[in-house]
Amino acid sequence: MTTTTLEACADVFVALADPSRRIILQRLAVDGPQSASTLATDLPISRQAVLKHLANLAEADLVDSHRSGREVLFIAQPARLRYTAETLEQIGNVWSSKLQDLKAAIESMEPGEA
Repeated sequence: MTTTTLEACADVFVALADPSRRIILQRLAVDGPQSASTLATDLPISRQAVLKHLANLAEADLVDSHRSGREVLFIAQPARLRYTAETLEQIGNVWSSKLQDLKAAIESMEPGEA
């Protein structure tokens, strides 16, 4: 695991740090493509604020958009989120392994050894 791998995930962490963006992403993932106007109907923020959040999510490659007639529909893109989850899982596995090695070393010590 390299620092650049974690840096590649940094914009995802930043995008998901905001609760409104997490709600928007979840709605897109569960309910499918939606316009900013549709997303704004159930949120306590304006359509303009929703558009700003969607722009942040798009910068992190978590959503994409396409025009459908006069509407712009936003679509969740799970690949980047999946990559980030896999990266975190790899980090967790490394730490689990290190902690198991430490536990084994401590358990193999004679009493009074330190």
